[in-house]
Formats: sequence, C-alpha cells, structure tokens
Amino acid sequence: MADTRGFEVLTGAHDYLREVVAGVPAGAWGAATPCSEWTARQVLNHARIDQQGYGLAITGGRPDSDPFHPEDALAADPSAQLDEVLRMVAAAYAGLPADSEAVPTPLGPLSLPFAAAAAAMDAAVHAWDIAVATGQDLPLTEELAEGIRPLADHLVDHLRDSYQVFAPARQVPAGAGQAESLLAFLGRDPHWKP
Repeated sequence: MADTRGFEVLTGAHDYLREVVAGVPAGAWGAATPCSEWTARQVLNHARIDQQGYGLAITGGRPDSDPFHPEDALAADPSAQLDEVLRMVAAAYAGLPADSEAVPTPLGPLSLPFAAAAAAMDAAVHAWDIAVATGQDLPLTEELAEGIRPLADHLVDHLRDSYQVFAPARQVPAGAGQAESLLAFLGRDPHWKP
C-alpha cells in the first residue's frame, strides 16, 4: 500500500469520527457547529460525502451528492451509514500498489502521494466539529494532529486559494499544543463553544 503513515493517520481519524458520531446525545444532531450555518447532522453528511469522494477517486465514480450542500436527512442510524463509507475508503487505500506516488483525489486535478492523509485531515476536523457542537469531551488528539500537520502545511494554503474550502488561519494561541495549532491553522477557533 502507498503512504503507510498516511494510512495509519487515516485509520486514527476514522476511529475518531466513529467514536464522536456514536457519542452524539439524542436530540443533539441539530446543534450549531463551528462550520458556519451547518448543523451537526449536516457536518456529518458533509464528512460522509467527502470521505466517499476520496474512496471513489481511487475506485471510480462520484459521490452521491454535493458535499458543499449537505442535507439534513441521513438514514435513521448515522453510525451505520458512515461506517459503510469509511470501510469503502479504507479498502480503496488498502488496495493501492505499494509504489503509488500519485493517488487521485476528489480535489480536482490534484493527485497526492499522501492522499490518505488528506482524507484523514478532513475526517478528523469534522469529527472535532461534531464533538464540540454536541458537548462531547472527545478532543482531537495530539498524536492525530501531529500526523495530519505535515499534510496541512503542504496542502491547505493551496486549497484556500484554489477552492476556498478553509477559512483563513487564526492566530495560534501561546503555548498551544499540536491539536490547537492545527485547528487554528485550518481556520477553526480551538476554543469554540456552542
């Protein structure tokens, strides 16, 4: 498989997203999130569609809807619907030849040797969005943030300029750890509260 470290980071990000989704309290799916004007359910659907896009960029096909216009409606069991997509993404990356240097992504013409880490960044940040929106004490871990940061440093400014998918970077708080620094770099307020 290509990008072994990226795949490990992807597995960690997918596990984090699963844990957060499983922990959303009853009635909290309508909560406001750090993603302006999106509910927790819409952020989850956006994350699901993004992950679907990463997997299908490798195996062929297109996501079932537009990730930038996520609808509120998901299946009655969001965890099951998410898990199906995450398993497909993991299988797509696991099926890559070990010497893959340019892996297709849903990011237009961009192909990356570390595309699994790009999918991981997306999954982890949206897991954090849902966790803080729904009052869960499930922070983005320092280890996961550290695994994502090299990709973010390489890719995020390009995505900001070409796709306008990240807000401008925020000032990194003094004494911030890996997770706070990554969130601020990605345009999130690491201390956001509902």
